[in-house]
Amino acid sequence: MRQLPIFKKFISYTNAQIGIGTLIIFIAMVLVAAVAAAVLITTSGVLQQEAQYTGREATKEVSSNLMIQKVEGFRSKNSSTDMANSIDLLKITLGLRAASEPVDLSALVISITDGYQTNNVIYAGNRNSLAPRADFDGNMSGFSTDKDVNLYKLVTENTTIGNTEINVTYTNAKYYFTVDTIRDEDDSFSQSSPVITTGDFVVIYVATVSPTSVNTGYTTLYEMNVASSLQSSGLNLIPRASINLAMTPEAGASTNADFILPTTFGSYEAVQLYP
Repeated sequence: MRQLPIFKKFISYTNAQIGIGTLIIFIAMVLVAAVAAAVLITTSGVLQQEAQYTGREATKEVSSNLMIQKVEGFRSKNSSTDMANSIDLLKITLGLRAASEPVDLSALVISITDGYQTNNVIYAGNRNSLAPRADFDGNMSGFSTDKDVNLYKLVTENTTIGNTEINVTYTNAKYYFTVDTIRDEDDSFSQSSPVITTGDFVVIYVATVSPTSVNTGYTTLYEMNVASSLQSSGLNLIPRASINLAMTPEAGASTNADFILPTTFGSYEAVQLYP
């Protein structure tokens, strides 16, 4: 019987090495795919958030939240038979459309033109808009938490901002407007913070005192005893005048009201102008 050699020959096998190399490549591919997937997920999440934010901002910019309910005009007078031939104060009833976000009226800019002059008025309690320098307050002089005081100052007084070095005087009737509330269920509105929310109704007063009314010296305007101290707004809202009223909030599209004044105001002190 033939005997086997007492020693063994070692044969080199490479199949296992090839298997390990493939496994390493596979693991590397899995890791790369995992990293790529994580990057893609993170990037898509960021892009989604940016898209949502951009969409909300775009919606704010193109949507009109403010809704003008009506505009009334009031004439200054001495008596029920002696009245100005111009509208010297606008009373604008304002609300918000359904599902609107809150609107801060202190940042609202109202532009009104009679076809010859345009006034851009800001809230009388806004401390920043008319200040010539950052260390001065730009709100109407003597601004109060009392709406009646503010309205009286709007049509009868001027505001001086600054000191002996920088001194600027503004006619209140030409540069400011005041507000009052009709309905405010959530207590979001105050003279110092005039924020309105859905369901609120407010009144905005815009002075349109004409130079003629100032020169005539009427003593009464909207039940206020103005004692011949009316200040001119530079506007002249006389019969047949074409009026454009634009309200631009801090965010959102402007709300406009265009109307033509009646051919005569008759014997009415208060005149419905819009709608």
